[in-house]
Amino acid sequence: MINVIMRKFLLLACFAALSVGSLSAQSLYETVYKSALAKVNSAASSQEQIDINQFEVTALNYIQMQVKKRALTKDGYFYDSQAVNLKSFVDDFLYYMNKARSVSAEKRKAVIECYRSASLQNPLFGDLDKERTLCYVNDKSTYTPFSLDTDWEKAYDQATAKIKTILK
Repeated sequence: MINVIMRKFLLLACFAALSVGSLSAQSLYETVYKSALAKVNSAASSQEQIDINQFEVTALNYIQMQVKKRALTKDGYFYDSQAVNLKSFVDDFLYYMNKARSVSAEKRKAVIECYRSASLQNPLFGDLDKERTLCYVNDKSTYTPFSLDTDWEKAYDQATAKIKTILK
């Protein structure tokens, strides 16, 4: 799928650029963040696009906030990997949701549960503030019913493996 190829390409580009030293450590993170923020602030964006991209902005801000709050030392790869996997996770979720809609309501629900579960089962920080971390999960009108406290790399891998059994 294109998103998997794009994810691998972005990670390879990051490694290559970091080894040459021509790219800042958080450039992929910043690119994903700025792109999502631009869509949130664009008058041309639909409400659905705004809501989806607002989730991405919120999730990336959450990661930075938790790293600072916990005084963790994280390198550029950590931020870049989380951002690229978050973007791939959300994009793939939307792709499979559209694909499932043409099959059945049951398949659509299975796709939602697959991605929602992957998000919930792969916490990044183990944050006990469930009101904050689950605010999108508990919002029945959101397009992105995912936990903010998610290790996006692990969640992406889990969802990618499981979705193949749902949509054959």
